[in-house]
Amino acid sequence: MASADISYVFVGAAQLTGGTLGGLFRQRVGDDRWERLTKGLPDPAMIHAITVHPADPRVIFAGTQDGPYRSDDGGDSFRRPEFPRDLQVWSITVHPTQPRVVYAGTSPVGVFRSEDGGDTWRRLPNAVQPERLKMSFACRVMRIAIAPGPSDEVYAALEVGGAMRSLDGGESWMDCSGDLVGLAERPHLKSRIQSDSETEGMLDAHALAVSSAAPGHVFLAVRMGLFQSDDRGKSWRDMEIGRFSPLTYGRDIRVSPHDPRALYACLSPAARSQDGSLYRSTDLGRTWSHLDHGVKAEATMMALALHPRDPEQVYCVSRCAQVFGTQDGGTTWRESRLPEGVNDVYALACG
Repeated sequence: MASADISYVFVGAAQLTGGTLGGLFRQRVGDDRWERLTKGLPDPAMIHAITVHPADPRVIFAGTQDGPYRSDDGGDSFRRPEFPRDLQVWSITVHPTQPRVVYAGTSPVGVFRSEDGGDTWRRLPNAVQPERLKMSFACRVMRIAIAPGPSDEVYAALEVGGAMRSLDGGESWMDCSGDLVGLAERPHLKSRIQSDSETEGMLDAHALAVSSAAPGHVFLAVRMGLFQSDDRGKSWRDMEIGRFSPLTYGRDIRVSPHDPRALYACLSPAARSQDGSLYRSTDLGRTWSHLDHGVKAEATMMALALHPRDPEQVYCVSRCAQVFGTQDGGTTWRESRLPEGVNDVYALACG
């Protein structure tokens, strides 16, 4: 059984046709060996999201093609709660001040809330978005972020659907994508891959984050870069990450659990590429610097993880299963590759 005083890194990958090895993998910090965790998980397993409970690192949530799964022993075994069978789970978020409250985002689009640590779930009403374009896959909730307050603000990033928010803990929702569509009228923010609309790139949201240092502000990572709202998602402005990085495709963005002014972002050239990097801002996104010096990503940088108890530990992972980690705040980095055959990584967590 995993101990609460030992740190682990968790990586989730899809199992696709053509021999790609998927599932959930675990490595003890300081070790070189990866374990493939299978007990209780679906077989084959497509892991879209991993969340380590910030208050208890033995509790691990995994979002799969068959709903959410929870482990109470650090990943040694999992069980599936009561949850609809026809929904994939792409995001799981624990409330920052109410450790028994957990949110899950699905595909097709839906948001569920548990008030008993993930044992039972309730689908929240009206957590839907206008369908602005057609893709080859169902729209999915890629990230949920919660800003606690007198009435909880809950934000969701949708691929491919932009963003939405709730100001009452998820009971009612508002579309926050109108201004993203407006920004897509600018020539350098137009992008179309699958749909018939050049707004596709601005609606291709992968992650968002909120910070206690900037109430009402939301930070959003989309295909076209990083964007910020200063008014709870009503309007958006370009953070102009291109001033600091040649890479602008935003895949992940997170706020440090130790410094609310520190943001981290995964940037790459495109969804499938041969490059990627990790950037950090210490001033709420006004300026950015390249953090992962010496790292050579061979594919799109897909996700990052910040250790909840140790500010010096930072991790990121490429699509082709390269895991990079630092235990000294970015001064030095170590690469560890997942087992041969893992090629389509989506999720990363540590704790």
